[in-house]
Order: sequence, then structure tokens, then C-alpha cells
Amino acid sequence: MPNPVGKAGTVVMIGALGLTLSALAYPALLGMQTVSADPSRIIANTPHGPLTEADRDFVVKVRSAGLWEYPLGQLALQKGSTPEMREAGKHLIVGHAGLDELCRKIAPELNITLPNQATPQQQQFVQTSAAQSGRQFDSTAANIMRVTHGQIFPAIAKIRASTENTLVRQLADLANDTVLDHITVLEKTGVVNFDQVNFQQTTPPKLPKEQLTPPAVQPGVPIVVLSPRPDLNINTVSPTPTPSAG
Repeated sequence: MPNPVGKAGTVVMIGALGLTLSALAYPALLGMQTVSADPSRIIANTPHGPLTEADRDFVVKVRSAGLWEYPLGQLALQKGSTPEMREAGKHLIVGHAGLDELCRKIAPELNITLPNQATPQQQQFVQTSAAQSGRQFDSTAANIMRVTHGQIFPAIAKIRASTENTLVRQLADLANDTVLDHITVLEKTGVVNFDQVNFQQTTPPKLPKEQLTPPAVQPGVPIVVLSPRPDLNINTVSPTPTPSAG
């Protein structure tokens, strides 16, 4: 199985480009479709609190997101045409390495099987961006990522507000901070089309389930690790505060 977090050349070899750019830039978030009649159904009682189907799916979503956003961050660091785009790449790499570490830590305690590859659609996001260069790369990558981050943001809040599991709550806290940071640095690139993004993140297309599901983990295959990059020094950013009227 190809390593989805290797060099950019490895990333683009995941498979043939099967979806159009318009479809790829109009993503359906993994897990947005209803996967259960009752996501609040408790599937396990753990020492950290009850685990619901929604809790389990959230951990899988966070892991799957890192498996494509981390390599796309690598591409942004290498191919970004502006300092702002390269800075966004750094934040994606560092942020998802941290989330991945926490996912891999809590998953065994919750008996959750983590994917080793992103969904087919997410893999196509990386391939489509990798095929671009210059300002077109910046625009394609930034807008795809801004749509998906905008989709997951309210999902994080919902899990954080509802989960009774302390480990899932910890992951939601970190995911909230990380996604807000990523949204902010992506917007600082100056290439985000807000009209397009706002429409696409609220009206995702209905895609076949297999496009939105990570491939099954093969027995005996070591878990993919999104390696930390201590050489990338970043300052976590927050939105510029709005001046007070007083």
C-alpha cells in the first residue's frame, strides 16, 4: 500500500484522477450522511464514559482528515507560490500531526479501528491539487481545504456539546482549536472564494458511500504515523478581533 504521507511524488500516485475539479472542489464531508438511525446509540461503556456511534465516527473522521490534509500541507509547503500559502502548509502539517498523535493514543482505549488511508474522495483532493502549479495550486488547494474545514467545524461543536466520553471530549477540544487555526491561515492566503465556499460547505453533493469511506485496514499492516515536524516553527493564529464600537 502506498504511504499517503510520503513525498509529494508518492501522494499523486494514489490512483487515476477520476473526478472533475468541480466535483472535487465541492466535497461531501466524511460522515455527513446518516450512517445510523441513532448516532447517539451507546456502542460501548468504557472507563472514560459511554461511547456512542457519533463519538466513534468522529474519531475516525479526524484521523481520515489528517491522512489527506497532512500530505496536502506538505505540497503547500513545497508548491505554494506565496509565503502565506507556505505558512498554511506548515500549520496543516503541525496541526494534523498533533491530532493524529491523540487519535492513535485514544483509539486503542476505546477499541476503535483507525483507517490507514483517507477516503477515495479525499485522496482525489490531494491528486487534483498536486496537478496544479503556481497561483492555480494555491487557489485549488486553499478552497478545497476551506470547504472541508468549514464543514467539520460545526460537527466538532456538536460532538463537544454532546459527548459523555472524556477522551472524545479531549479530541474535540484539540480539533476545535486546530481547525480554527487552519481556517484562519487559509483565509490569510487571499485566494479563498467565500461565496463559493459558503455555498459548497452547506450543500454537499450526495456521493456513493464508497467514495466517503476509508479503505478497510489490511491485517498486519503497520499503522501510518503522521510524523511531527519540530523543524516547522509556527505561531497558532486566531482571527483578527473586530474593533469595538466604543
